[in-house]
Amino acid sequence: GSVVDNKQSLIHCVELVRSLLSTTQPRRLHFIPPPPPTPHPINLTMKQSFLLLGLVATASAFTSPAPRPVATSNTALFGGARGGATTLEGKKARVATVKELLDKSEMVITVPAGGITVSQAQSLRRSLPQGTTMMVVKNKLMSRAIEGTTYEPVGEMLKGANMWFFIEEDIGGTVKSWNSFLKDNGKRETHTILGGNIEGTNYDSEGVEAISK
Repeated sequence: GSVVDNKQSLIHCVELVRSLLSTTQPRRLHFIPPPPPTPHPINLTMKQSFLLLGLVATASAFTSPAPRPVATSNTALFGGARGGATTLEGKKARVATVKELLDKSEMVITVPAGGITVSQAQSLRRSLPQGTTMMVVKNKLMSRAIEGTTYEPVGEMLKGANMWFFIEEDIGGTVKSWNSFLKDNGKRETHTILGGNIEGTNYDSEGVEAISK
């Protein structure tokens, strides 16, 4: 009898467990994401540093002073202030240059140097024939350059600011270029040829014109 009772008790327990399993709802697991990592203090500092450098660079771009234009002299094409030099070495070099030009020249002609702009001088220089050099020379330096040469009589023309044409061969082409310059720039009344020298003899404006024909 005891065996039967035990068996019934076991069956009863199994049915009870089944009943509990069938009525029990499965528990849902809720996933809670981990909190975002806190930025490392060193990385945060580096980002702030880059941001600050960017702001400084941007600000400096707007506050930096504009570059100053390089000053140029209006007498640059004429060899310095009124054709002179500012140092003793520069003056000596200038005199040596003029002497070389005189040695190669068949004739020299002088004209007024005042009232000619840089752009006008550039245009005149381009119109001159090959072998003719245009230069403004201070009277004192020109006086030194002609010493001991056949051009010493030129000293009589050293008055005021003069521009010189050192002509190797094309006298006619040089005078023609100058006359065209006077016509194009309205300077016939103020910038006529002052004089010239060939083979040691001085000539006035009319004499230079006659030689150039």
